[in-house]
Amino acid sequence: MLVSGLLLGALFFCLSALVVLSVWRQRKVRGSLPPGPTPLPFIGNYLQLNTKQMYDSIMKIGEKFGPVFTVHLGPRPIVVLSGYEAVKEALVDQAEEFSGRGEQATFDWLFKGFGVAFSNGERARQLRRFSITTLRDFGMGKRGIEERIQEEAGFLVEALRGTKGAPIDPTFFLSRTVSNVISSIVFGDRFEYEDKQFLSLLRMMLGSFQFTATSMGQLYEMFSGVMKHLPGPQQQAFKELQGLEDFITEKVRENQATLDPNHPRNFIDSFLIKMQEEKKNPNTEFFMRNLTMTTLNLFFAGTETVSTTLRYGFLLLMKHPEVEAKIHEEIDRVIGRNRSPKFEDKAKMPYTEAVIHEIQRFGDMIPMGLARRVTKDTKFRGYLIPKGTEVYPMLGSVLRDQSFFACPQDFNPQHFLDEKGQFKKSDAFVPFSIGKRYCFGEGLARMELFLFLTTILQNFRFQSPLPKEAIDISPKMLSLKYGPVYTFHLGSRPCVVIAGYQALKESLIDRAEEFGGRGEFPAVQMWSHGDGIVYGKGERWKQLRRFAIATLKNFGMGKRSLEERIREEAQHLCEEFQKTEGAPFDPTFFLSCAGSNIISSLVFGDRFAYDDPKFLELMALINSNWRIMSSFWGQVSSVVEMMSGKVL
Repeated sequence: MLVSGLLLGALFFCLSALVVLSVWRQRKVRGSLPPGPTPLPFIGNYLQLNTKQMYDSIMKIGEKFGPVFTVHLGPRPIVVLSGYEAVKEALVDQAEEFSGRGEQATFDWLFKGFGVAFSNGERARQLRRFSITTLRDFGMGKRGIEERIQEEAGFLVEALRGTKGAPIDPTFFLSRTVSNVISSIVFGDRFEYEDKQFLSLLRMMLGSFQFTATSMGQLYEMFSGVMKHLPGPQQQAFKELQGLEDFITEKVRENQATLDPNHPRNFIDSFLIKMQEEKKNPNTEFFMRNLTMTTLNLFFAGTETVSTTLRYGFLLLMKHPEVEAKIHEEIDRVIGRNRSPKFEDKAKMPYTEAVIHEIQRFGDMIPMGLARRVTKDTKFRGYLIPKGTEVYPMLGSVLRDQSFFACPQDFNPQHFLDEKGQFKKSDAFVPFSIGKRYCFGEGLARMELFLFLTTILQNFRFQSPLPKEAIDISPKMLSLKYGPVYTFHLGSRPCVVIAGYQALKESLIDRAEEFGGRGEFPAVQMWSHGDGIVYGKGERWKQLRRFAIATLKNFGMGKRSLEERIREEAQHLCEEFQKTEGAPFDPTFFLSCAGSNIISSLVFGDRFAYDDPKFLELMALINSNWRIMSSFWGQVSSVVEMMSGKVL
């Protein structure tokens, strides 16, 4: 009894000490941060958040505190920026200060600060510069990117015709198509749509993304320190992420075995050559871990976002058949039926371009953006944000900023058309983010979206099994109760939320350097450990990002060669669509494959066949990881990580 009593007393004392420490840390940090709801020890503002609708619940807090505020995700303080002005002021006007990469728990489990996407500092700068240059220059003397996209679009059309008009889920049709474009760049070849490895790859990729969007995925973001050790869907996400890394590692080995330093075939070859050039540099950021993680960053980014945007675009066009009819009319008038669409056609098709922009704006694929982190003590709107504090630029609040869009809650292509029916740009169109951490794959994504959509609509019309009135396209709405900048707490972490064009512009553009750090993503950091370009920080991120951008430029990103690859992949995608023979289907898989093949051609030097077993396995791992990270248990894991990682 005495022993048990002493143990109980010791446990109570330890817990009390942890509570006191948590409260002290929160008050110490909160004194210099923007205002926000009072956090509880360990769990922060968890009780005020809805993990099923994280963006909406954060924006609800902002209704009270304005465009710049702080919330705590577990023990982590997060500065939130909402609205165009705040985001632009931070990410552009103070670009350097806001250029750090924040955490993303699920992906940090793998990347751990390596690679171009999740790295910081000089690593991120070097990798980004290299990647951009390589992707832009890739394809010189080889098949162009547009040609590859057109080819892939043809494959997609064939696959869709094979459905024979039956209802289909387009998820994997689109995933395969989009993935094949990046595959042709990264790996040097495409996958066949029925390749089992390819399908598995897409499923892993989709699963990992879906996990991050679930309640469990959001909980994991807050408490990953504990949840990463517990059973749950996050473990499946880790397994899928590891499967994706294993796939990339094997591809790198294959390239090493046949490498010719005088004739780089793809992104991987270029990185290997750069590694040889810098092998005597003790501070080089060009080593195997960064190669693997950067390649995976490109594969992820080049697959999921474009295919998901296209899939959501299908839904919107079925909901608004009058919009689809106008696109068909423009295609018939400008392109006709006897040739493949070209990217240069976009200049003569203002309505189609406006629709694509509105799909991206209304779809709002990444409403909270990727977390930033201030790289030094930063003064912002009268507040002092301590070095290392994570920042959430709420891109969704910018895309629905009423100062720029007359009816932000409605799908309306007129948002991007002037009174003469010509396309008009908007400063608040920020789906690719802004500032020093903007998505350098924007040019590729724009080309893919245009060529894939026009190629598909040149050959097909969309029809839903449901009446258009029954199609749900707005499962979430913005909440403006707390204003564009406010704070909430995840565990003991205060998180500042920035919503709306003004707040996002002020932070991510006007003060891009201070808001350039990477926030916490416990699930990913357990995996990445700050490796790679996405989750890296400081000098690592700067070097990796600089290298990645420069290398991707070398391989055709933003150039004609890239457009040709996308056009080629668009043809492959259309061929796959044609195989459906008019039957209803889910385009997710096809689009993922197509997008993945674009980046694969840059990173690996070739695209994958859509039925390539390795490619299918890779896509399956990616899909599964996202699904698990967004599940309920994925969110629990994040919450526990944030509770333990900063307090214990």
